[in-house]
Amino acid sequence: MPHNEPQGPSQPWTRKSFLRGMAAVGAAPLLPGVIAATAPAAEAAPSDRPAFPLVRDGSAVDVFVDPSDDPAVVRAAGDLPADVERVGGVRPRLLHTLPERAAHLVLVGTIGASPVIDRLVAERRLDVSGVKGRWEASVTQVVERPVPGVDRALVIAGSDRRGTVYGVYDTSERIGVSPWYWWADVPVVRRETVSVPSGAVKRREPSVRYRGIFINDEQNLTTWSRRKQEPDKNIGPETYKRVFELLLRLRANYLWPAMHPYSDFFNKHRENPELADRYGIVVGSSHPEALLRNGVHEWDPWAKEHPGPDGALPVYDYTVNPGVISDYWRARARQNASYESSWTLGMRGLHDSALETKHATTIPEKVVVMNNIIADQRRILAEEVTAGAEPQIFIPYKEVLDLYNAGVQVPDDVTLIWPDDNHGNMRQLPDDAERVRAGGNGIYYHLSYWGRPRSYLWLDTTQLSKVWQELRRVYEHGADRMWIFNVGDVKSIETGLSFSLDMAWDVDRWNADGEDDVEDFVAEWAGRQFGRRHGPEIAAIRTEYYRLAAERRPEFIDRGMFSVVHHGDEAGRRMAAYGRLLERVRGLGAELPEAYRDAFYELVEYPVYGAYLMNVKYYWADRNALAVRQGRGAGANRFADLAEAAHAEEAAITKRYNTEVAGGKWDGIVNPYPSQIPKAPGRPTVTRVPRQETSGLGVAAEGNETGAGRPLSFSSYTRDRRFLDVFNTGFLSVDWAAEAGHPWVLLSATGGSVSEQTRVWVEIDWSRAPLGAQESTVVVTGAGQRVEVPLKVVNDGDRARRRARGFVEANGYVSIDAVHFERRVTRGGSRWRTVRGLGRRSAAVEAVPSTAAPVTGDFAARAPELRYRVRFASAGVFPVTVFRLPSLDERGHRRIAVGLDDQPVSVLSGQSVATGNRGDAWARNVEEGIEKLTTTVTVDEPGEHVLRLFMVDPAIAVDQIVVDTGGLPATYLAPPESYHPVFNPNPDSTAGLDAPSR
Repeated sequence: MPHNEPQGPSQPWTRKSFLRGMAAVGAAPLLPGVIAATAPAAEAAPSDRPAFPLVRDGSAVDVFVDPSDDPAVVRAAGDLPADVERVGGVRPRLLHTLPERAAHLVLVGTIGASPVIDRLVAERRLDVSGVKGRWEASVTQVVERPVPGVDRALVIAGSDRRGTVYGVYDTSERIGVSPWYWWADVPVVRRETVSVPSGAVKRREPSVRYRGIFINDEQNLTTWSRRKQEPDKNIGPETYKRVFELLLRLRANYLWPAMHPYSDFFNKHRENPELADRYGIVVGSSHPEALLRNGVHEWDPWAKEHPGPDGALPVYDYTVNPGVISDYWRARARQNASYESSWTLGMRGLHDSALETKHATTIPEKVVVMNNIIADQRRILAEEVTAGAEPQIFIPYKEVLDLYNAGVQVPDDVTLIWPDDNHGNMRQLPDDAERVRAGGNGIYYHLSYWGRPRSYLWLDTTQLSKVWQELRRVYEHGADRMWIFNVGDVKSIETGLSFSLDMAWDVDRWNADGEDDVEDFVAEWAGRQFGRRHGPEIAAIRTEYYRLAAERRPEFIDRGMFSVVHHGDEAGRRMAAYGRLLERVRGLGAELPEAYRDAFYELVEYPVYGAYLMNVKYYWADRNALAVRQGRGAGANRFADLAEAAHAEEAAITKRYNTEVAGGKWDGIVNPYPSQIPKAPGRPTVTRVPRQETSGLGVAAEGNETGAGRPLSFSSYTRDRRFLDVFNTGFLSVDWAAEAGHPWVLLSATGGSVSEQTRVWVEIDWSRAPLGAQESTVVVTGAGQRVEVPLKVVNDGDRARRRARGFVEANGYVSIDAVHFERRVTRGGSRWRTVRGLGRRSAAVEAVPSTAAPVTGDFAARAPELRYRVRFASAGVFPVTVFRLPSLDERGHRRIAVGLDDQPVSVLSGQSVATGNRGDAWARNVEEGIEKLTTTVTVDEPGEHVLRLFMVDPAIAVDQIVVDTGGLPATYLAPPESYHPVFNPNPDSTAGLDAPSR
């Protein structure tokens, strides 16, 4: 899609350049309210009848709900008039008695709880087939003369209380009120006439029964809540009202509330559980909070009230104080027995720590203790709530998973909640026996996380295609009873949360290899927020934003991660991609009306801008460190200035979010550096060189930190562009000149005066270069210095380039994007599918179905296969590395097989277990977003060969393959993709690199 060109190398990185072009001017987008958007899993019947008016000629249609209906329905029905007023400027009346006469009326009610709805069903005037008796289903239908005196009614009827509530909010969204109208300041477009199509809409029951969020590591939310919602509380009823409404508008029904020391525990304010029940939200508790007890806040007071016979305070250890702990749980069960709650069984330590068992030291002993704990908790629930209190859940999180696998007996009607590794990779999924349990299975999945090896709490950075891949796998394994998403502070996770809950409602709505892929979700979702015509561009922006985060989350950035000397400045290439993305954001922002600026900043601009700044300040810091090692003078200080300017700009945009956006509404909600939880990377350390009135010439060629010991390499296939840096070792300007050894060696600059540094690009005029292997030089002179930069040039000619088939070895490697296969072979009912938007490149390939049996032998006959044609210029035994996404299976393996031609294949085994450590293979994999699996292939003779990739275990995803044919430097990213006449006919290893080249 069109976007503005990046800045040239001569333009400095300044605040002014960042802010240029951000004024919000342009034509209004297509109105979200005009879009006939219906909820996923909804069926809209066509109709030739006129649309049903909600506002016309300055009058609004009244809304009726029976006062005897569920309080959640009565409350939500009251939100519909408010939403209609937001769109039409006129507020309907909310009626609790039917009018004697009305031309139009909105009827809201629940089947079995609303007499008027039940009468329409009994008279077969309201079609509830596929709705009645189902979980949270609903129908919206226009009925003529529904009751005496009413000519026409829009009927919103649910199978149960939440089904009706979802029907109400779906109607609100259809007329243009986004679920994020409050939480993300999405404007509501005003219209004089407000109507909905008259065709009936049925919303089938959801794919997942319980769908919700965990507010966790919520210091920023607590800070904001105290400043802007309730000055006397640390997240209280006023904030939870907003949370409950958001969840219902997103068709969620479940919450684990905030739990940390800096927040008020949920039951501290008794209005909280009462409000949740009135809204229709099921409240549960996280893995360390058994039976709705918050150990962080509640155990110490309880212990002080229940000292031992010697006056000592009891410890939270069931092997030491079972009676005191049991009574502690029982008190909450009794207190919350009347609410629709979810009951967490089992036990961990206080404040998300490991289980403490002083008198049980071995795994078998701890299993017995856990079995006793569950039995005790079940007795409490039977006695204080009901014998069938549900849902009851057991969460085998961290060390508890080891106990579960060692023999903990979880009752059949209890839901098993399987956790990911906190980084979006499911650790373990139900087996055949677990899939048929009466209680079913669910998941606890992180979109935000505090813990090892690194935390990501600031921005929404998990690729949606990654979420899609793992949730599809989850669903295929029968985990469909409950999905809980850790969303941190709620803000900044808007897109990821919307997608995750969308999948939970209708898991089949979005695919990654079909017509409706994940990027289509973002386009549709963004279109509802900003207007349909802007949806595709926002989707493309978010997809690239997620891709760059998949290379390395901005919260994981550190010194020296990306090379600044290899592959055309690997780090610089990445910064150039970020720079181009930011230009697209600016261009789009300039088209939006002023009313959309706050929402755009929150949902699009700040995440891209912030991620860019977090990365670019470390890029300049790395350039500064390299400059110091190279002995640069003024240039070293310039890089230091740029690093610190980027950090200052990052602080400035965060301040704008908190104090200017939406009139300061979000003060405190966004902070990369909170005081009490892990922080994003802060200000990188830089070094400044004392000024000296000297000058001197220095040269560093690409591939070298200093000097030019490693030649610049060029191939007629990749048509490379290489750089050499000419720099000043002092502070006074120095004159320099560069001369190429042959006329077919082209230089972007041949001399001048340099006060800091300049980057000279070297290219080959292939129409003039002689065929075969050539050597040449670039000589740089100045200040009495002479530096010779060697060049190695291989020119096979245009004819060979045109006739090449497959990927061509050049510059010591073959690099392949895994989706660029020549042939895909399906075998044994399994296949490789392309998942767009997954991994570090544009897409990845995944072995499916995820439930397929592993293939452990006879691969050429039994395993699905991918084939890649490769032309090698040399022979030998070469390392081949497969870049796979780090999925897990703690009951099995993570294997893939690689072979060349008809040679025996090598089976590569990846990390299958989440250790939870720092510094080991699992930690490295989740930090980098990939796992590198390496073997060797033997190339007997130069020429064309076929590289073959076989599935061993299902649900393996691969995004790149690299063959090192000699001298490939070690870098964080794979080298740029090799020449391929179809997939990569015009490779440019330094595309867009000018943006950060100062």
